[in-house]
Amino acid sequence: MVGIGPGGALDRTRRAEEAIAQSTVVVGYTRYLELIRDITGGKELISTGMTREIERCRTALAQAAAGETVALVSSGDPGIYGMAGLVLELAEANGSNVPVEIVPGVSAANALAAGLGAPLMCDFATLSLSDLMTPWPTIRARLEAVAAADLVVAIYNPRSQKRTRQLEEAAEIFRTHRPGTTPVGVGTAVGTPEEDIVISDLESFCDLPITMRSVVIVGNSTSRISGKWLITPRGYAIKKS
Repeated sequence: MVGIGPGGALDRTRRAEEAIAQSTVVVGYTRYLELIRDITGGKELISTGMTREIERCRTALAQAAAGETVALVSSGDPGIYGMAGLVLELAEANGSNVPVEIVPGVSAANALAAGLGAPLMCDFATLSLSDLMTPWPTIRARLEAVAAADLVVAIYNPRSQKRTRQLEEAAEIFRTHRPGTTPVGVGTAVGTPEEDIVISDLESFCDLPITMRSVVIVGNSTSRISGKWLITPRGYAIKKS
């Protein structure tokens, strides 16, 4: 399991590149394989489309069981909305003894936070608004809880062509606990040549062109904008020198 980061070569770790270099087969979502084509020359590539995660993981495990050294790639970190858990669950269900190594990567939230400044300096949560596998009432309850707890929140899978109301509902929940002036950072295609990072606020961020390739970071009651940066202070006593 290899986390390739948010997309760009500069955000890949050396460990991830070495794991791919040592592999004979690389398995992944079609777009992810395109992002690493500069380091997969001479290897067998097996790609699958979106929503075919189980097939992808089964294929990787089967290839490994046949004696291949397999790199199953995930964007960001494989343990954060990636394939690590699914691989381990499938291996467990099938009694597989294939050795598995999980290679961490830079998550989209980390990459966006760096582009924004320091919004995740204090306690924060991550939530996905995709209700394909988690019922929306469960997601909504979690949104209510983190909003009431005044946590900074990184929102994954905020909006798709078919799924638009969830982000609006999430914004409404946060507005019941935080003022509309609360800073919100939105990053799309972070770490790629198409990267777009914008600082907005809780009142109006939903008007931005937010897609499945976007991550949204909602600040808490202490988050503030300083010049071009979004900062959530950790609480250090700072004096002018």
